[in-house]
Amino acid sequence: MNQSIGFIGGGNMAEAIIGGIKKTDRELQIRVNERLEKRLQYLVDKYGIRASGVQELAENSAVVILAVKPKDVHEVLKELESYSLKDKLIISIAAGIPLKLFYKNLPGVAVIRAMPNTSTAVLHSMTGLVRGENVTQEQAEAAQQIFAAIGRILWIPEEKMNALIALSGSGPAYYYLFTESLIQAGVQLGLSEEEAELLACETLVGAAKMVTESKKTPGELREQVTSPNGTTFAALGVFKDDDLPRIVMKAAQACARRAEDMEGEYSV
Repeated sequence: MNQSIGFIGGGNMAEAIIGGIKKTDRELQIRVNERLEKRLQYLVDKYGIRASGVQELAENSAVVILAVKPKDVHEVLKELESYSLKDKLIISIAAGIPLKLFYKNLPGVAVIRAMPNTSTAVLHSMTGLVRGENVTQEQAEAAQQIFAAIGRILWIPEEKMNALIALSGSGPAYYYLFTESLIQAGVQLGLSEEEAELLACETLVGAAKMVTESKKTPGELREQVTSPNGTTFAALGVFKDDDLPRIVMKAAQACARRAEDMEGEYSV
């Protein structure tokens, strides 16, 4: 894309997006504002981007990505009020910050909510996008281009954002936890940690590719590898007895509730 991008905040998610973008467009001009000097210098050195003050960043970036913690959004919006944001696109990746807060503090400014996940770093993010009421078609396409370069995107209405956070926003951590548990089980069964990690991680990669590249549903794939009264059947029986679907549902509900609570905490 031809537009310059500015990041306010240089944490892990900002770095994941920057890293992903740089893999697809090394010439794109990127500015970053980060309070921690050591972190800022790291980003500048690693990705060849430009350190910038907030005013310079806002004035010289067509797209401004707010990548600060939710608790810091109010402070950033207060500072941005002082600058001209006409024709700028603000993209917020802060969980729990509804569009109405931006409408209140930056009236008339184009805002998109985005919820990527950390798989941006390997160009496999699943990003949910919510289009604000002042966003032009050109700006929507710019946002889509940014996040499509680092994975897949899904436009949704804002009322579905917390559900999306519960699945794809926080989802990678669920798979990491399951993989950790599988590695530990392998060690308990007599494998070395290195052997168990290789087996568990490569199985995760293979299963993910089967789900995304096969025309079969996850349920059909599961049935395909589950012989009646076989080894997989025995393992899945334990998951069924302990009601794994209920555990997953409870976890997703807890995540969505927390996202909803954060909206209440940070939107006033």
